[in-house]
Amino acid sequence: MKQPKNQIIALVLFTMIAGVSAFGQENGAEWKAPRVVNPGSKASDCIQLPPSDAIILFDGKDLTQFETTSGGVAGWEVNDGVFTVAKKAGDIRTRKEFSDFQLHIEWRIPENIEGSGQLRGNSGIFLQGKYEIQILDSYNNETYFNGHAGSVYSQVPPLVNAMRMPGEWNVYDIIYTAPTFKDDGTFRTRPSVTILHNGILVQNNTTIMGITFKDYKGYPPGETHGAGPIVLQDHGFPVSFRNVWIREL
Repeated sequence: MKQPKNQIIALVLFTMIAGVSAFGQENGAEWKAPRVVNPGSKASDCIQLPPSDAIILFDGKDLTQFETTSGGVAGWEVNDGVFTVAKKAGDIRTRKEFSDFQLHIEWRIPENIEGSGQLRGNSGIFLQGKYEIQILDSYNNETYFNGHAGSVYSQVPPLVNAMRMPGEWNVYDIIYTAPTFKDDGTFRTRPSVTILHNGILVQNNTTIMGITFKDYKGYPPGETHGAGPIVLQDHGFPVSFRNVWIREL
């Protein structure tokens, strides 16, 4: 039986809206929180040496490989082989830009962190300066499904919650494939990412639908671009980092 034209239009619009709303925070209650997986014994204080072909982004001494997003000197604090977000110092980015890469980064939430939800050790890693991988204290901390640590922020939740408790080091190993674009500026291939959190797979060749943006309720936009920096986010919390290196692929 042929449906009336207005019913077909209504059905199409409903399908589009339902698909778009899956990215919105307001619908997080429809999704289950990631299953918790214990990542094993406490991370050792011994830092694994990077491979011979890695570019060292932080050698434990200074932030010369980073700058502010406006091109100034990176003002985050460096002490005892660790660098920490300095409140109101702003985001920092690598001076070098990258396309496809393998990124290793270790991060720690303060042991005495307070707050809940997104107001608990929030930071992020922006791949090519555009696609955010969430950093958050997700240890016994409820939040919306695609805002947990290991999320492609506001898009795809982690497969599991592999978070260590505050005060212990977490490890991200990120394998990223940059997008390609058609002549008209639309995606030929979208970016994709695989992430190991403390050695546990949390993103498995996940397609990133578009750039991370402030108005995260809705479908993420695309944006034509070339190589881009690794950006670390100042979200006002003293999150620390160490042993940061990258391999161009």
